[in-house]
Amino acid sequence: MDRLIRLRDTGLDWRAVEDQVIVLDSAASEYLGVNRTGAVLWHRIAEGANRKALIGVLEAEGADAAGARRDVDLFVASLDQLGLLSP
Repeated sequence: MDRLIRLRDTGLDWRAVEDQVIVLDSAASEYLGVNRTGAVLWHRIAEGANRKALIGVLEAEGADAAGARRDVDLFVASLDQLGLLSP
């Protein structure tokens, strides 16, 4: 079973601005800008979603299966590396 991927509960403030997301990570005192594709995933991750659901979201947006898997894996790995995901 895919694990639930979710943003951490504390130290993150974010806002949707047009088709992007702007994030303030107060724990690291850093800003992060998320592009349109990342914003689509960000909203789902904020609610909590598994990998399969995230891939489905990108496929529904027109991405091919291999590209959707690659983009989801890279985006989730980046968020994890930045410490933005719930353990």
